[in-house]
Amino acid sequence: MKSELILHIYKGVPYRLEQEKTTIVLFSGDLDKAIAAFIIANGAAAYDHEVTIFFTFWGLNTMRRDEVVKTDKSLLERMFGWMMPRGAKRLGLSKMNMGGMGPSMIKHVMKKHNALSLPQLIELAQEQRVKLVACTMTMDLLGLKQEELIDGLEYAGVSAYLGDATEAKVNLFI
Repeated sequence: MKSELILHIYKGVPYRLEQEKTTIVLFSGDLDKAIAAFIIANGAAAYDHEVTIFFTFWGLNTMRRDEVVKTDKSLLERMFGWMMPRGAKRLGLSKMNMGGMGPSMIKHVMKKHNALSLPQLIELAQEQRVKLVACTMTMDLLGLKQEELIDGLEYAGVSAYLGDATEAKVNLFI
């Protein structure tokens, strides 16, 4: 799929400019890395980039619903579900997690400085039409079902991500 063309005016003369693309693979399930991914995505979207975040492996935990959703799963799939954090509000930090105190401390500091929380950054990304894509292969491997993930996601494999990444000037792996 080709990038959308945007009409610009320079010195009274209209011309077309291809829209820039940015892609991000969110592999990590760490709070600080997820926050960074969404800050970059929202910044790129604010600069009129077409942005895709591809959630794979532990990064998919960012997109899990906070509440438990009943699904038909094998014992191993249920065990994965129990061990993984359920949603953006329950992610740990990559450094200085300190038995779960680290995330509370960073959230306090962010609130004190009027920074958006991760759930707010996710909501802003959706408002800015950032394409949020859950990796279907990872979902199968970890036993995650669509109904366990937040609304507004697209579901695709790596080939769909590569299609977006091939046209992007900025490709990040977090």
